[in-house]
Order: sequence, then C-alpha cells, then structure tokens
Amino acid sequence: MTKKLRDLLHDAKEVDIFPPPAPAHTSGYSAVDEDMVEQENMSHKEFMSAASSLAGKNSSSVDEATAADPLVEIQPNVTSSTEFIVIETLRTTEESKEKDDSLSLEDVKSSVAWTKESSEASQNGEILKPEKAKKTVRLQGHENNVTENVILPKALPLKPCPSVGTNLEAFDLALRSIVGNHQENGESTGAAMMEEALERLKKSYVYFKGKPVGTFAAMDPNAEALNYNQVFVRDFVPTALACLMIEPAEPEIVKNFLLKTLHLQGWEKRIDNFTLGEGVMPASFKVLFNSHQQKETLVADFGGSAIGRVAPVDSGFWWIILLRSYTKCTRDYALAELPEVQRGMKLILNLCLSDGFDTFPTLLCADGCSMIDRRMGIYGYPIEIQSLFYFALRCARQMLKPERDGKELIERIDKRITALSYHIQKYYWLDFTQLNNIYRYKTEEYSHTAVNKFNVIPDSIPDWVFDFMPLRGGYLIGNVSPARMDFRWFLVGNCIAILSSLATPAQATAIMDLIEERWEDLIGEMPLKISYPALDGHEWRIVTGYDPKNTRWSYHNGGSWPVLLWLLTAASIKTGRPQIAKRAIELAEQRLSKDGWPEYYDGKTGRYVGKQARKYQTWSIAGYLVAKMMVENPSNLLMISLEEDKKIAKPRLSRSASF
Repeated sequence: MTKKLRDLLHDAKEVDIFPPPAPAHTSGYSAVDEDMVEQENMSHKEFMSAASSLAGKNSSSVDEATAADPLVEIQPNVTSSTEFIVIETLRTTEESKEKDDSLSLEDVKSSVAWTKESSEASQNGEILKPEKAKKTVRLQGHENNVTENVILPKALPLKPCPSVGTNLEAFDLALRSIVGNHQENGESTGAAMMEEALERLKKSYVYFKGKPVGTFAAMDPNAEALNYNQVFVRDFVPTALACLMIEPAEPEIVKNFLLKTLHLQGWEKRIDNFTLGEGVMPASFKVLFNSHQQKETLVADFGGSAIGRVAPVDSGFWWIILLRSYTKCTRDYALAELPEVQRGMKLILNLCLSDGFDTFPTLLCADGCSMIDRRMGIYGYPIEIQSLFYFALRCARQMLKPERDGKELIERIDKRITALSYHIQKYYWLDFTQLNNIYRYKTEEYSHTAVNKFNVIPDSIPDWVFDFMPLRGGYLIGNVSPARMDFRWFLVGNCIAILSSLATPAQATAIMDLIEERWEDLIGEMPLKISYPALDGHEWRIVTGYDPKNTRWSYHNGGSWPVLLWLLTAASIKTGRPQIAKRAIELAEQRLSKDGWPEYYDGKTGRYVGKQARKYQTWSIAGYLVAKMMVENPSNLLMISLEEDKKIAKPRLSRSASF
C-alpha cells in the first residue's frame, strides 16, 4: 500500500461520518441512486469498522486480494486534495451482471462519500461542494495494475441503447422490482419453459403416412377445434425454424412440409365456380382418414373455408422464404434444385409479376390476405405483403436456376426488386421530419414536379400520429395509395423489412428507436402489438364492419401476439440491439407458460388473455423457442436474414431517416 493511500485512510477514520441524503427518485433513476439509499441505512459503527479493516491491511495483503479478485484494481493517481474522498459504485459489464446479482455488505460499506465540510453542512440539511479538487476512489476489474479508481462489482440492467437514454433503464428497474425472485431464478425458469415448449411442440406434430408433415395450429383441450386442427402455412414457419435451430436439428419435418404443400399447389383451385391462379399456395391443409379405402388423404384450403373467402397471398411468399431457410441450415441444395421445386417457385413468381394496369411496383391485395385474415382496412398495398413479396423475390433470386425460362424470370425479378425497394423506402417511410412535410402538403398538384404525388389531404392525418411520433425514430406506414396513407404501425411488415434489408440500415435503426421510445404502447405487459393504435367507435364500425372479434385492443385490432417475439428478436439482433429482445422475452416468461401459451392477449398493454384466444397455440410456443434460441446463438439469424444488396439503387431522401 502506498504512503499516500495509507494517509487517506487514516484521515478518513478521524472525521465524523454523515452519509449524504438520498436523492429524489424519478422514473429514470440510476443504479447509483439505489446505492445512496442503502448508504443511509448503514450505521456509523459499521462504516468505521469497514474503514479500520481496510486500513489495517498491508501492501502484501492488498496484492493477495487483488490476485484473488480480478474485479478489483488499485492504482495511484495524481489528485492534490486529501480533504474530500468519494468511493462510488459504477457500472460493470454484462458478464459481471450475470455473476453478481446483488451488492454485498462490504460493497455497500465502501460506497460512501464523506468530507469534513459536509459533516457540518449535513446537520443543517445542506450539501457543500468542496473548493479543492475531488479525489475519487473507484474499483474496476482489470489486471493487477494499481490505480486510484476502484470499481465495485454491481449487477446492472442491460446497456440502454444510445438513442433512448434511460427510458428502458427505468423500465428494467421497475421490471426487476415486480419480478423479484423470478429474476434471480431467471435462467432456471427459462430452461423449464424451454423444456415445456419443446415437449408441447413435439406433441403437436401432424403425421401423414407415418411421416411428420406439419403441426396443428392449436392443441386446446377445452375449445372447439374448428380449423385449429389444421396445418397452416404461415403458422408453421416459426415451428420449422425451431426444428432447424434445436440441437440436434429436425429438418425432416420441414422438408416433408415443403414437398407436401408443393404437391397441393398443383391442385385445381376452385371457389364458387371460379378458378384461382395456378401458383396459389394453400392457406392450410389437414389429414383425413378414409375408413372405406383405409388410407389417409390430404385436404387443402385455398381460401374457400376462410373468413371472407380470401385466398392467402402470403402463403407462397412464406413457402419460398422457408425453402431458403431450410437450404441455408442443412446445405441440402438438391431440394431447391429439383425440377418440381423450381417450377413451384416460378408459378408463385409469375402470378405476382404478371403485367397489369398497376403503375406501382407494389402488389395489390384484398383485406384478409395475410396474417390479418379479417377485414381490417388493409385493402390496397399493405406493408406486410410488400415486405414479404420483396423477401421472397430476393430468396428466389438466390435459388432459381437460369436454365430455360429461368434467366428471363431472374431479369424480371431484378427489375422488380429495384423498383419495389425504391417505392417502399421513399413513399412508405415516416419519421418526424416527413410527418411535418406531409402536414404542410399542398394538394391538387400535377405533372412530375408534384411533391404530394398521391394527393394526400393533410387534414386526413389522424390526431394520434402527432403524439405517437417521437423526435427520434420512424417506421414504414401500413398502406399507401391514391389520396390515402394508412399511418398505423404494423409490426410484421416492419420487422420483415429489416430482415430482408428492404429497409435501409438507417431506417432499420430508426424502427428500433421507435420501438424503444414507444415501449409501453408497442410492447406493454405482454409482447407484442400486431398493430397500433386500435380502431374504435365509428371508425371500427366502418372499417371492420362491426367485427365482434376485432373489437378495440383485441385480436388483430391492437391485440398482443406472443408469436411475434421471434420477429422482434431477429430484427433486434440484426440491428445490434439484442437487449430489446431480451427484455421482451423476460416479460413473456412471466406469464406465457402460466397462462397456457395463449394465441393472443387483449387490452391496451396486453394484460388479459384474449377473449377468444386458443390455449396451447403452437406458434406461440414456437415463437418463444425461436426467440430464445436466437438470443442464445445469434448465428441462427442467418437462416432468416438477408444482407443489404449493394446493387440496388437507393432513393435520395430529402429528409433524415432518423431525426
């Protein structure tokens, strides 16, 4: 121990100790604030005992302690004053957080500030700042260097993102106070949920001729099956990803699913005497047993049994995306090169790339054609379908062979990708600056010089947008068409835009900024909102047609869907913000298993199990599994993510992507 440090400790024992008063708590108080509160409860005797114990150690004992505890480091500094000494607790890395989840008594005893001047001032309720330079002693974990800065190991929340400051930090502290013992046993709780989820996932397998071909939509023993006993294409995607990510992987069920749905694509599709396009993929299928012929048969639904009798536009896109994920994981390139698989991709793409009257590169769709399979006012060019369309185009571009008509199709794909990315990035993007621009739009503009290209009336901007839009952040709005902009937030479209690199890196960052800034609105108590805000009153009656299932903050109308965890997790990891996913997963782990893995939650913050939600919903289970496995092994992201295509021209935005 150096002479200077020994003198400092000697001076400390001679002064009266008056711990500083606890600071006023705010919603964003830091971990250091907690230390100050704990310091108030420490007696004078305890502190003097700790100081005497520390001062009594010789230099050799300090070296031994330093060698035993790599988190402690003591070095000399060149500070002039010995009158004022502060020993603070600072933040440590996340590794220290995992090892230490609470402060020891010795840590608290060391975290005290004292001064001769403050002794008299504290009695009068005042705090005086020293005139001389402050000497700070902190404990920090490094090698056996000696420094006067000593950082005490302390468990702290995940590092907040730079765009948010303390917003999520305050949320994390509040979450810890609610969860309590659950946080201490977080790893064991998560492991138990993972084990339960895997077990229930395997029980949902659907077999055809002895081979697994998919999973039931739900296994709720207390509800009528209806169509939940079928295998849905979009529902199976998170299940397939879970089967590819677990160790050992189970790719057989994914391969069988891809081939069986491809076989069903070739069927004649007729609804009320009208024949659907040849490339349409089924929304779902089920296995039936023919007692007369004593054999199993597959029965597909192409929209004829769906609500509103709408064909699923997204099924074909999900099929192509899943084929690419399977190939990426298994390196089984032979499957994608099969003639029937190549033909299946071409049928889907020809259906979407066919010439028509459209002047936009986006795909015209009806209500109910995607995950939102009921009337919710998404008719036109919904962002979910456009993002999936772009994702599927880029995946097919990687897997299509140029033989025969493949080369011509690849050229058409390249042109559409370029036009589609420009259109979405330029006209669907909304941030604070662009919102202000739209607010000042002039109408009835003509020719190529028009700024308001879609003749959007500024008075049509809903009031909620102005309060919802933060200064930092942005998102891709729900729909753009003549004289109409649907300003609602839709999670699936925005997350898929990030994963497919349809959104630029700056836009992807801004989308995650928005999620953090509007955490209570978009994440709430159960992750996470499929859309925001909810339609209500007259608007709900007009847009949904009095839909009793899509009442406000329920189902597709602002309901919270646990399955979306995997999309949020993938987008968070890709943008370098895994802490967002970890917080959301922690929230889900509090209730998801206890509530019986429901399909969705109701309420503005997702507090209540959905009024018509099925329990033991397979994709709720699979969504949680995929989210956990991606957080534990981020390399799994490669199955479901595409890097930015540098060849695609980017629009010249006159506004900032994120303020």
